[in-house]
Amino acid sequence: MPPGEELARRLAAEVPDPELPFLTLEDLGILRRVEVGPEGTVRVVLTPTYSGCPAVGQMAEDVRRTLMDAGFPAVQVDTELAPAWSTDRLGPRARAKLEAMDIAPPPPAAPAPITLTLKCPHCGSLRTRQLSRFGSTACKSLWRCQDCSEPFEHFKALR
Repeated sequence: MPPGEELARRLAAEVPDPELPFLTLEDLGILRRVEVGPEGTVRVVLTPTYSGCPAVGQMAEDVRRTLMDAGFPAVQVDTELAPAWSTDRLGPRARAKLEAMDIAPPPPAAPAPITLTLKCPHCGSLRTRQLSRFGSTACKSLWRCQDCSEPFEHFKALR
């Protein structure tokens, strides 16, 4: 591993997502690769949650600024759309953080993903219903629990 690659990877991994700042690019599985060249230049590859994600420019700028502030002389941030990002890239840490913020995480990958209902992140009830296919961002939908009456967002499963 070239000198500084571990540091560059760690710094890029901890950059917060602009739309969900309690999650990092690593938590979301957006950070694909970090490479450090012989001159200390860094190339970071990101895969956004969907090809039209309006936050990808901000993500790239935040990664670039973080690495340059740490002393890397040049940083290039590229976007790779294939293979496409999916919610299977969310790890247990990301799922726990989503629940802690009252956002229902997508279910883990299954052979035939069928979601009839979601578990309420407030009370755990399965008596929930979708209010809107879209929440505060295009990646989330809006739901309400029929037992505790609390609204919550659901991070959509994208596979």
